Amino acid sequence: MADVEEVEVVVAHQERATLRVGDVFLKIDADRTRADVEVEAMAMAPIPTPEVLWRKPPVLALAALPGTALGRLGEPSTASSAAWAAAGAAARTLHDAPPPPWPGRSLDEVASRLDGECAWLVANGVLPADVVTRNRRVAEAALRPWTPVFTHGDLQVTHVFADGDEITGVIDWSEAGPGDALFDLATLTLGHEERLGDVVAGYGTEVDLDVIRAWWSLRSLRAVRWLIEHGFDPWPEVAVLNSRL
Repeated sequence: MADVEEVEVVVAHQERATLRVGDVFLKIDADRTRADVEVEAMAMAPIPTPEVLWRKPPVLALAALPGTALGRLGEPSTASSAAWAAAGAAARTLHDAPPPPWPGRSLDEVASRLDGECAWLVANGVLPADVVTRNRRVAEAALRPWTPVFTHGDLQVTHVFADGDEITGVIDWSEAGPGDALFDLATLTLGHEERLGDVVAGYGTEVDLDVIRAWWSLRSLRAVRWLIEHGFDPWPEVAVLNSRL
């Protein structure tokens, strides 16, 4: 790191910041619990994760993964169909592993937060009421009992790295815990609906596509306020919500 000429700010807001210094990522988190979860989840995960170089709270130093992210939300992915299928296979490997010992979100918690976010979006004029109502109706299919598995919890496309057709690792494990397998698959394919077939093929078992589509709506409804309040543009999530009409 002595020869590094610049520091790249990967993401920064009032809760967290991630910096890249050469081949090292420095994650600074105001909530030590999130960092504890991230380190423990990576140690438990049966798929490739970044190497923990050192940890001095609130800073966690991780080695960069080889390859590049599978894609970005709101942009076409240039990754191959085989790479997307490999991401589905990695998700299946994770879901087949014993889940972490800490509790996950309950169905009641998910439903309550969804209702609160929908009310906020309409009350503040962020989205038309018909868009919110339609997506809330679609999201209902996700609000059913599920068998908890080891989920990443934020398996968005930017967190999955590939080199050619191979998955080299998955980053950002602070939301990991017992949860719904289909939420991970929906998060991975959010905004990349055309890649769902590849992911499901790699996953290797039949899944309920209506539930995945429901999670697309639910996750997007839940994300818009957070993105706005943390200084990010929510237009990719808004585009997903509008596409449900």
